[in-house]
Formats: sequence, structure tokens, C-alpha cells
Amino acid sequence: MIALVAGEGALPAELARRLAERGTPPVICELAGHAPDVPPGLPRVRFRVERMGGTIRRLREMGVDRMCLAGAVRRPKVNPLRLDRATLPLLPRVMRAIRQGDDGALREVIAILEERGIAVVGAHEILPDLLPPPGVPTRAAPGAEAGAAALAGEAAVAEMGARDQGQACVVAGGRVVAREGPDGTDAMLRTLGPEAAGGLLFKAPKPRQERRADLPVIGPGTAEAAALAGLSGVVIEAEGVMVLDLGTTLAALDAAGLFLWVRERLA
Repeated sequence: MIALVAGEGALPAELARRLAERGTPPVICELAGHAPDVPPGLPRVRFRVERMGGTIRRLREMGVDRMCLAGAVRRPKVNPLRLDRATLPLLPRVMRAIRQGDDGALREVIAILEERGIAVVGAHEILPDLLPPPGVPTRAAPGAEAGAAALAGEAAVAEMGARDQGQACVVAGGRVVAREGPDGTDAMLRTLGPEAAGGLLFKAPKPRQERRADLPVIGPGTAEAAALAGLSGVVIEAEGVMVLDLGTTLAALDAAGLFLWVRERLA
């Protein structure tokens, strides 16, 4: 049985719906303070970080042997007074995870889960079609300047990712004019000014990223935000960025005259 730790955004709902359609409905794990938008009728387990040990034990008793971490999750505060007996031995590791950057925290959480018999799988391993093949699936195609802009974007995202500070940027006029912050890609796009007109959105995983969690995502909302910002297109790293609702995303890009370039990473 698979459990889905459901955070914010559209990814948890798509995973839950398609797993249920396959006849393998997931157990939805809700972290306190989050209200994921997932289909009704699925089994749910609500948990706090302070009771992680007890929650893992409960999931194992339910038959859970796989888990997928999907959607954005705000970093929780830990109240030592709420710790249960099963979590107490994990406290130093939990606190270390919370103090680390996103990638380090995810690696620590994955290690704790797998030591207790729950294998962590990426969303793209469950739904491989979330990763489109390399190429340009839109009617519009990137112009001659897109190659240099993509290189600039790749360098910027690699620099940001090395500091665990984002997975996307906007390149216009040969320079990076915006970098993704904690609020995500769509929020960055909504704040763009006229200097971004005609530019492109570049999105890729962080260097050495744990790809079973926090793999970058775009979707219809990204396409609409890019169009409203006056961009010319979107470039994503092949095998490194998931596309939600691909048909709707491509239709939105086509309607706005934007391109999508699924670009293979240069060696």
C-alpha cells in the first residue's frame, strides 16, 4: 500500500486521483496546518512532526510500505511537549532536518522512513508521463536567442540550487531579471515588470537534488502566468521537471503563442 504525504498545489490531487483510478487508492497523510486539495473518500491520517514515530508505526500497521512526498509543505515548528514515545529517539534527527535547507531536510526524512520499512518513491516514478520527452511540443518554437538565454538560466538556477534557494528564474535581454523565491514560480511570474517582456522562464532541479521529493513542477497556472507576464516561452530540463495536466498546459501555451522547450541538460 502507498501513502501520499499531501502538501499544497495540484500535484497531490493528480497523484491521488490517478492512483485511485488504477485501483490502488493511497492513504492521504495530512501534516497539521495543511489542508491538501485531494479527492474525498480516501483514507486519511493526520499527523504532527512531534508524532512522526507513532505515525510511521501506524502506517506500517495499515500495510503501508511505500510513500510519496508531493506538494509544498511549510517548515513546521516542533513543540517538545507534544512528542510521543516513538518520536523521542528521533528528536535530534528531526531537529537537524528542520534546521537544514530543503534538500538536506528531505534526505533526513527519507532516511528515517526507509530505516523503518517505508520506501520513498518520486511522483514521476508513479506517473512517468509527468516527465515529457525532450523537444518542443508547442506550435511556437524558440527563436535563435533562446539557446543563449537557456544557458544563462541554467547557470543561474545551478547557482541558486547550490545554495538551496530555488529552481527557476526569468531571463530577458541577455540577463537574469527574476529568481524564484520561497513562494514559488507562479508567484515570481506574477511580480514581473516590463523588463521581463519577451523573456523566458527557465526551470530545472537543483544540483545533486534528491529527486524522489521536491522535483520541480509546472502546469496550466504557470503557462497562464508566463503569458500574462509577456514572456515568449518556457524552458524546462528534460527528465527533471514535471508537467501537470500536460494537455491543458500546452493548450494554454499555444493559445498565448508561447513555446515550451523540454531541453536536455548540457554535459
